Amino acid sequence: MIGIAKDGPLWTVTLDRPEKANSLTAAMLERMVELIEEAAGSDDLRALVLTGAGDKVFSAGADLEEARAGLATSPLWEQVSGGIAALPCLTIAALNGTLAGGAFGMALACDLRLAVPDARFFYPVAKLGFLPQPSDPGRLRELVGPARAKLLLLGGQKLSADEAYDFGLVDRIVLAEHLMTTARDIAADACAGRVEVLRRIKAMCDG
Repeated sequence: MIGIAKDGPLWTVTLDRPEKANSLTAAMLERMVELIEEAAGSDDLRALVLTGAGDKVFSAGADLEEARAGLATSPLWEQVSGGIAALPCLTIAALNGTLAGGAFGMALACDLRLAVPDARFFYPVAKLGFLPQPSDPGRLRELVGPARAKLLLLGGQKLSADEAYDFGLVDRIVLAEHLMTTARDIAADACAGRVEVLRRIKAMCDG
């Protein structure tokens, strides 16, 4: 349910459970942790693209049954987002559709976020009675500011792709048929460069 395609220095990781809106199970999160650890140890990886299967939803967040059984508060979410954020390569979230709930952490941890025009963005933790994952509010605040972070997390508002772009949550809106091509085009310079230079540039940008 987690696909991985390696094309030399470019890896594409796909949340592949479209029949369940790519909702995430504990097994999927554990697999993500494994892949991130593998990526962190790679001497050749220069760019990683994270996307979802299907044409409507990147991920609806936690699988509902597993969320009720405790997945909603699992430390696995933070392991995944923290691992993505720590990767020294370029990371791109190619959001093929709606981004919701706990799946926000993965996208927020990436360096760049592309979204299709029909994507929607919401993180309804307040009404569900859960805290967001620990690093998510801070990363969200850095992108959109404190008031808009509260609009999503406390107000439970659903953003359109245009609003997400205007807020700074996503970096580009791309037609669905061009999404992956655009992600690969953005990754091309990084993939052509020297690993040590790429890592240094990323560290300089991150401060």
